[in-house]
Amino acid sequence: MTRVWDIPVQDSTRIRDVRVAAEAACTHAGLDPHATAVAALVATELASNLVKHAVGGRILINLAGPADTLAPDVTGVQITSLDHGPGIGNVPAALRDGHSTAPSSLGAGLGTCLRIAHAFDLHSRPGQGTVAVARIGRARVPGSALAEQHRPRTGVRAGGITTALAHAEHSGDAFGRVRSGPRVTLLLSDGLGHGDKAAEASAAAIEGLGRCADLPPAEILRHLHTALRDTRGAAVGVAQLDEETGRLSYAGVGNIGARLRTDATWQPLLSHPGIVGAHFPATVPVQVNAWRPDSLLVLHSDGLPGRWVPPSEPRLGDHNPAVVAAVVLRDAGSAARPLRDDASVAVLAPRPPDGRA
Repeated sequence: MTRVWDIPVQDSTRIRDVRVAAEAACTHAGLDPHATAVAALVATELASNLVKHAVGGRILINLAGPADTLAPDVTGVQITSLDHGPGIGNVPAALRDGHSTAPSSLGAGLGTCLRIAHAFDLHSRPGQGTVAVARIGRARVPGSALAEQHRPRTGVRAGGITTALAHAEHSGDAFGRVRSGPRVTLLLSDGLGHGDKAAEASAAAIEGLGRCADLPPAEILRHLHTALRDTRGAAVGVAQLDEETGRLSYAGVGNIGARLRTDATWQPLLSHPGIVGAHFPATVPVQVNAWRPDSLLVLHSDGLPGRWVPPSEPRLGDHNPAVVAAVVLRDAGSAARPLRDDASVAVLAPRPPDGRA
């Protein structure tokens, strides 16, 4: 099931809570003591920055797969910091060790995160806030099989973020991604309702995806309908990119939202009414669109407001997909307009020419 740690950080008393949550997540992910210490330090630095510079925010911790692959297995933790604070005017300077704008700070926070995390990315805009995502996994040894596993093997990247209603332990939402030959499939599931039973349905969908990744989206949904019959069911959206043909196919059943950006224009991809595992439609429409070097795909559950506004920043897709997902999640809600359900966002984006994660 999708385990989530969601900690509001309004003052320094919550920094310890964030560190403890990071250590607990590492235990769930089976990380060694060194990786656990790294995660605890990164989480502490990000939480401290929220207090010192953003006048509060939240830390979300998810279990996550490798940063540079499309494998869905859990091998680490993803720590995300979100705030609606003043933003950072000079991001490159803020990422240098020793930089600080707070008199009481040692000035090593973001630079430390960049240096010690296996993957780290940050997006900030003055007046709008900051999102930072760090990923910590098992230690990598140069030349080892695990180091080889972390090499980019694909022209696209996938990532996302998941949260639970009212800071619950488990989210009824989940996303997964898998490769089969030239086809990369991204799936987002929203288990009916919320809580443990909803999480079980979405977990079954993610597990089922691994057994049918060679099928096209509509057939994947039909396969999952059988796999989810012993659960309460879920809304499921499936996007599949064929890198050989440059075509993106999408099919969804239930209230999964999907938006595709191409040439700076966003268009919705529609899901069909129904519940996978309970009330499957007789036909499942499939939408096919061209995938271009500037394309960006966002899948989300109905935890986001129906009228959320897609980001307009043209270079946002250059960031890690998990950062893009976190920006979408943050901007869809606020302290005055909190999200009212489990919420998840998954993103598919081209890999930049430098091949970074």
